[in-house]
Amino acid sequence: MAQKLIQTQEQKQVQAQRLTQQQMLVVRLLEMPLTELEQSVTAEIDDNPALESGAPEDAHEAEPAQDAADDGAADEDFDAAQEREERASALDDALAGIGMDDEMPEAVAPSGGGGQGADYEERTYGDQASFYDRLKEQMVDVDLTPKQREIMEYLIGSLDDDGLLRKDDDTLGDELAIYRGIDAGGDEIARMVGTLQTFDPPGIGAHDLRECLLLQIRRKPKSDMRRKMEDVVAKCFDEFMNKRWDKIAAQLGYDDGTVARVHAELLRLNPKPGSALGETEGRGAQQITPDFIVDTADDGTVTFTVNNGRVPELYVSESFADMVKAYQKNKAAMNRRDKEALLYAKEKVERAQGFIDAVKQRRHTLYVTMKAIIDIQKRYFQDGDEGDLKPMILKDVAEKAGLDISTVSRVSNMKYAQTRWGTFRLRHFFSDSVKTGTGEEMSTRKVKAALKDIIDGEDKAAPLSDDALKTMMAAKGYPVARRTIAKYREQMGIPVARLRKR
Repeated sequence: MAQKLIQTQEQKQVQAQRLTQQQMLVVRLLEMPLTELEQSVTAEIDDNPALESGAPEDAHEAEPAQDAADDGAADEDFDAAQEREERASALDDALAGIGMDDEMPEAVAPSGGGGQGADYEERTYGDQASFYDRLKEQMVDVDLTPKQREIMEYLIGSLDDDGLLRKDDDTLGDELAIYRGIDAGGDEIARMVGTLQTFDPPGIGAHDLRECLLLQIRRKPKSDMRRKMEDVVAKCFDEFMNKRWDKIAAQLGYDDGTVARVHAELLRLNPKPGSALGETEGRGAQQITPDFIVDTADDGTVTFTVNNGRVPELYVSESFADMVKAYQKNKAAMNRRDKEALLYAKEKVERAQGFIDAVKQRRHTLYVTMKAIIDIQKRYFQDGDEGDLKPMILKDVAEKAGLDISTVSRVSNMKYAQTRWGTFRLRHFFSDSVKTGTGEEMSTRKVKAALKDIIDGEDKAAPLSDDALKTMMAAKGYPVARRTIAKYREQMGIPVARLRKR
C-alpha cells in the first residue's frame, strides 16, 4: 500500500529563554578589552546624535602638551566638538535624516588628526594592518553570503594568538547564536572553518598542532618527500612528538638517510602560524592595556582601580531629551511629521540611555569581580609569590561577587591586571586544586612550581624519572601520584627524562 506524506499544523506552548537586545549589548561590552571598548564608544557617539560625551578625566592633564605640540590638532578637535553640538541642537537637520541612518557613510579620520590618533601615529612605524585585518582582507577573494561573512569574521576573532582555532563547532555555534544572533549548524560552521584554513599563512584555523602541520604539508607541491612528511605526521604523530625516530623508521620502513631528510623538512614547518603575522605588522610586540590597576602598599594594604582609559563620561543630549518631553506634552495636536519626529527622537534617546546603562553595568561587574579575586588571593598580591595562590575557580569568584559563573568567565577572558609584580591575565590568578594523599587540597600552581624547581635543579646527565620526581615531591611536602606528576609535566611542556638528557 502506498504511503502518503501529510502536513499538519499544531500549536505548542514551550518555555524558551532569549536574551533581550539590552542584555546582548551588556554581554558584548563586558567581553571587550579596554582598547576595543574605547573604539565601540567612539563609534556609538558618532552614530547616535542623542549620545554625547564629556572629556575623559586623564585627558585634562595631556591637553597643554598636546596643544603646544600641534595647534592644528586642537583646532580640529574644537571643530569636531562644535559640529557635534550643532548636529544635536539643530532639529531640522536631525529630522531630515529620519530613516537614513543605515545609509550614512562611515567617518574617516583626517590624516593629520589630533588627539589620540596623532599620538598613536607618532609612536608607530611601518604597516599597521593587524593580524585580524590581514585575514579579513583575504575574505574578499572568497564568494561568501552576508551570513557566511559574519560567521567567518567571528571565526577569525576566535583564533588564539598562535593562529589555532581551539573551539569546537558546537561551541562556536552556541556563541554565534548568543552574541551575533546567527543560527548556524555544525556543517555550515565546518565549511567556514575549512575555508578559513585555505587562508595564508598555511596552518591558520587548525584545531590542533597535528592538523596545523598537515595543512602546511598539503600546501606543498606533490612529491615523494611531501608524501613521506604527511605519513609521519598522520600515522606516527605521537612518536614524532616524542622524537622516537627509530620507531617511525621501523613503522614506515624508512632508512636512516630518509628519516634524516624527512626530519629536516618537518623542522621547517611553523607550529604557530599566527606568529608569522604578529599582532600588528611593523610592531615587534603586542601592546597590552591593563583593565585593572592593583596597588600594594608597603604595609600590605591592597587597593585597585578599574582603568577606564579614554572612555569619556556619557550622557543623553539635553536637546533630544527636551524634544521628547515637548512632543509628549502635545500629543493631541501632533501631525504626522511630528509623530515621526517623536519616534525618531525617542528611539535615539532610549538607545543612548541603554548604551550608558550597559557601560555602567560593565564597570560595576568588573569592579566586584576584581574585588572578589583580590579578597581570595590577597596574600599573593602582597608578596607576589605564585606559591601563595590559593585554589580558586570561577565558581568561587562568582559566589563571592554575587554573579553568575558565565559572567565571571566573560570578565576573565582578555582582561589584564597591572600589579606590583607585573601585568597578568586575570586567568593567571585562577588555579585548580589537587588532593594529596593525606586528603589536603593544594593549588595546582603551587605543585607545578615545586615540580619545576626540582626538574630545573636535576642532573641533566641523569635526569629524574616520574617515579623519582614523585618521591622527591613527597619529601618536599607534596605527596601526589605519579600520573599527576606526568600530567603536570606535560602541561608545562617538559619532556620525559630521556628527552631531557644532555
